[in-house]
Amino acid sequence: MRSGRSRAVRFAGATALAAAAAVAAACGGSSDAQTVTAPTGTVVTETFTGTVNPPVAGVAQADSHNFTITVGGNAVNITLVSAGPPATIKMGLGVGNPSATGTCSLLTNGAIETPAGSAAQLSGTTNAGTFCVVVFDTGNVLSPVSYTVTVAHT
Repeated sequence: MRSGRSRAVRFAGATALAAAAAVAAACGGSSDAQTVTAPTGTVVTETFTGTVNPPVAGVAQADSHNFTITVGGNAVNITLVSAGPPATIKMGLGVGNPSATGTCSLLTNGAIETPAGSAAQLSGTTNAGTFCVVVFDTGNVLSPVSYTVTVAHT
């Protein structure tokens, strides 16, 4: 989920901070070395719940929720915390971009089939923006499956 553009923006920001520090030191400021740390933002954990129903007319069902990342370049961790019945069912878990039709258009390599657990099943970094998390049937849903998913991000 990392893009070359976000690395270029971070590099440009770091270069500007270093240049500003050098100019300040040259203008009669302290000659002591300074360490500049860029803010990383506050980690927000969003919890979403829902239900994935059995296939309708042979079409697998899904349920998605939108979330907004305000500070790009930091970690995003998505965890399918619970799903069932049965408690051992494997579900599809994905991250993507919300579409105009209300579906979640998955990012490349942005989906996995997984049972619920306590550790993040999807993680990475991304730019700031609006994204969606989706829980979907991978052929295992025979009756409605309730789930809880968390998205931790900045």
